[in-house]
Amino acid sequence: MEFKISREFITQIEQYVSENREKELIDLFHELHYADIAEIMGELDDADAIYLFHILDTERTAEILLELDEEVREKILRGLSPKEIAEELDELSTDDAADIIGELPADVKEEVISEILDVEHAKDIVDLLRYDEDTAGGLMGKELVQVNENWSVLTCVKEMREQAANVQRVHSIYVVDDEGRLKGRLSLKDLLVTSTRSMVKDVYIPKVDFVKVSTPDVEVARIMQKYDLEAIPVTDELGRLVGRITIDDVVDVIKEEADKDYQLAAGISQDVEADDSILDLTRARLPWLVLALLGGFVSVKLLNGFSGAMNNHKELFFFTPLIAAMAGNVGVQSSAIIVQGLANNSISGSLWNRLIKEVLLSLLNGALLAAILIVGSHVLLDVSYVVGITVSISLVSVIVIASLIGTFVPILLNRVGFDPALSTGPFITTSNDICGILIYFSIAKIILGF
Repeated sequence: MEFKISREFITQIEQYVSENREKELIDLFHELHYADIAEIMGELDDADAIYLFHILDTERTAEILLELDEEVREKILRGLSPKEIAEELDELSTDDAADIIGELPADVKEEVISEILDVEHAKDIVDLLRYDEDTAGGLMGKELVQVNENWSVLTCVKEMREQAANVQRVHSIYVVDDEGRLKGRLSLKDLLVTSTRSMVKDVYIPKVDFVKVSTPDVEVARIMQKYDLEAIPVTDELGRLVGRITIDDVVDVIKEEADKDYQLAAGISQDVEADDSILDLTRARLPWLVLALLGGFVSVKLLNGFSGAMNNHKELFFFTPLIAAMAGNVGVQSSAIIVQGLANNSISGSLWNRLIKEVLLSLLNGALLAAILIVGSHVLLDVSYVVGITVSISLVSVIVIASLIGTFVPILLNRVGFDPALSTGPFITTSNDICGILIYFSIAKIILGF
């Protein structure tokens, strides 16, 4: 059952902290999950959170450290000495420890690394810091179980026992050659039923999914998601096994990518959170708002150019928001489907086939909406059938063009290396508003002859 934090509970903690009642606090947190404790620390002021961090045992605080919000973790780390931080890192896997060290100032990094007691652990962490954080190398951990293809099964079991002591969870057993190159994987079932005198090279499975250290993190997430992998080995450019990535790291990547795409779709150009400063939020929001404003100026200019039409047929003016809204909605729908397909790598076939499909779909939707519009505008608004038909033809045309723009733009952005999620926000709505108004009044001018 999920733990719910109440104001009364926070007040009780603050009281215990002020009275230095360590035993009561330890008892209070004894049954709580480290993720819940991290959430509680986020509700406390800095001094109280640091006090709690000091009284809890290192094995728990190391896990708590990973669950804290970045800002809270930064404050906690500032309140710890390099030696205390090193003690926390000794309890963490290499990938998590590298992530924590990566957030520290350069001068503190060196001190912390020098204080880590386990020399091999420190070397592995330093090695991981060489890789960009948005690559497989930046995601991977060094903890894994590997065996040599030239070992006997008996030797393999002995070595596995030693290696497994340093691995929190054994997902797979990887097989390498004498040069450390990844050759395949070993089934635990095959290992159990095979004679101890057999050689590993006679029983291992040569087919194994893997990624290279330079593979982008989003590509790693896509591969693991596609093949339902709990872990995937990582090789260097020479094919040598250097680490593995587990599903918990990939879930974080998927969440971050989803958050980024959601913000881009909403017209926010930088990664921000609700608690960020006003200046940061303004920098993130303003560029697309400026674009929308410029698009609005263009729309106003177009409307001004068709002022004569609205003098002769004033009812055309009242349908302008409808046309613009439908253009924006259809464009966003089309682009959202394409962006989702690109993210899932589920879009196949040629671009032309995709565009033809969108035209047929938009014609069908447009025809149904146009029929409703003709009847509705005449019955409810007492608009003549000629004007109703004019608006309906415009509506179908706008829907077709908007759907084509919504389909073509994200595919084009993806092919030239930009994030296609850019197309689902103000970019699509603004461009379709402009196109919608232009098409609407151009068709009205042709039919009504003003």
